[in-house]
Amino acid sequence: MSAPGFWEDQKTAQVVVKQVKALKGWIEPYDDLDARIRSAAELEEMLSVDSDADLSRELDVELATLGREIEAFRLRSLLSGPDDFRDAQVEISAGAGGTEAQDWASMLMRMYTRWAERRGYSVDILDMSEGEEAGIKGVVLEIKGEYAFGFLKAESGVHRLVRISPFDAQARRHTSFASVSVVPSVDEEINIEIRDEDIRMDVFRASGAGGQHVNKTSSAVRLTHVPTGIVAASQQERSQHKNRATALKMLKNKLYQIELQKQLAKKAELEASKMDNSFGSQIRSYVFQPYTMVNDHRTELKIPDVQRVMDGDIDPFIEEFLKRSRGNGRGSEGAAA
Repeated sequence: MSAPGFWEDQKTAQVVVKQVKALKGWIEPYDDLDARIRSAAELEEMLSVDSDADLSRELDVELATLGREIEAFRLRSLLSGPDDFRDAQVEISAGAGGTEAQDWASMLMRMYTRWAERRGYSVDILDMSEGEEAGIKGVVLEIKGEYAFGFLKAESGVHRLVRISPFDAQARRHTSFASVSVVPSVDEEINIEIRDEDIRMDVFRASGAGGQHVNKTSSAVRLTHVPTGIVAASQQERSQHKNRATALKMLKNKLYQIELQKQLAKKAELEASKMDNSFGSQIRSYVFQPYTMVNDHRTELKIPDVQRVMDGDIDPFIEEFLKRSRGNGRGSEGAAA
């Protein structure tokens, strides 16, 4: 049998390896960019003496690529919170507005999925509840990739949609709401202790598409953390055991975020995450008619190309929010709530 301290040493070693990897993730890209900038400068100097059309085109392509990569590195430099490097758990819930709001929630799910794809991140659906007529009542996504939480923490809050509803036979303009909550996806090296007696488990039949299996077995699982009232549910897997494991992971992520907020004395931000899904509490508005505009109410950044944003180009909003957060001294974790 292994000595009691063996597993603790193993966990410590894993943490150190992750820290080393994180540091390499900063140093190696910087060194690479620095070397490429020097090489481009040398090539430009050479072309000023002896012009070459092919080399000139090659330099133009490299400079354009360098510009994009330097900008991405600069944006990443705004992330300094202890959990910024982690994967993100994104929960989207339809608010006021009925079917229109449920359709809006599905549009936001697509927006974040497209954003993740642009960055080469992976997206897993941990839980999803479909709407009666269209869209979704809610969904929990796990977005995996370097600094996914650091970027997406800026998206927590209520998102407001204004458009002519495709579900209204009279083609009237509707206002709908959906809330987005982002928490870090914690790893195994962080011990979130949940006592069995503090968990209430309910099983039920999964809803939505899924064939005969969905209608015959109670495989879906809902876990309630009794001391806090926090609920996590999963119905994506056929196995009740797998759904329980997924729901437990989601519950741990939520509890970790709450504990972190307590430690950082950020009660104001924590309360902000509980805003009503209704008019007046939104962080961002997406207007499709009578004009097109996406307006972030925290930073006052406005982008008129709403379709570009819905296709996942939300980096300008994230960057502006991170810059404002740092400038206001709120710190990276303060933006998470």
